[in-house]
Amino acid sequence: GAEPSVRPEMKSFQEKSTDWKNSALIVVDMQNDFVRKGAPLEVPTALGTAAAQKALILAFRNRKLPIVYTKFISHPHYYLLWEWSPQCQPPTKCCWKGHQRYYKDISANRDCTEIIDELSPSSDDIIIEKYGYGAFHGTPLADTLHARGITSLAITGTVTQICVEETGREAFHHGFRTTLIEDGVSSFAPDLHAATLKNFAMKFGWVSKSDSIISSISSLK
Repeated sequence: GAEPSVRPEMKSFQEKSTDWKNSALIVVDMQNDFVRKGAPLEVPTALGTAAAQKALILAFRNRKLPIVYTKFISHPHYYLLWEWSPQCQPPTKCCWKGHQRYYKDISANRDCTEIIDELSPSSDDIIIEKYGYGAFHGTPLADTLHARGITSLAITGTVTQICVEETGREAFHHGFRTTLIEDGVSSFAPDLHAATLKNFAMKFGWVSKSDSIISSISSLK
């Protein structure tokens, strides 16, 4: 059978050490240009994680716990990232802020960097714009979370082995007890998705299903 993503003794340790009363949810890069059908950098399984993310968002919102949405923004001029994501160059202009694109699956134009309609942020949510993979590098995210007394994070979004993993590793280095949500993250490469979750649980944090986190959040007193 498949190896469990979290060993029983690690799950027990997580339950004892993760303070969900002082936690935040991070939704990584669930943007039109990554999630909508036919988008320039579409992750085919990303839209399928939206239901788990919506349930988590509702649980955190009901407890008045912070929700962070990150947006990957491409510089409108050459930088190193273009070497691996040439879709960010003209004429495609993937993830150029303000660039409008028509998406067939919703039959509408949208700003290509905006969060998908299914997960629209509320006015109380924190929006972090980033020009690289990780949500902490070059952004105010760590200071924002520390100022609110946050010690634990649940991370969802896309892509598992790129922006999600980089954000999770950065969170570890900033001292946050971090859990990746197994059914709330997505990748275009199943082998790298699986390897990332296994590796993260070995050295950086925990991996858990959304229903387990929702249960922990909902049972807070």
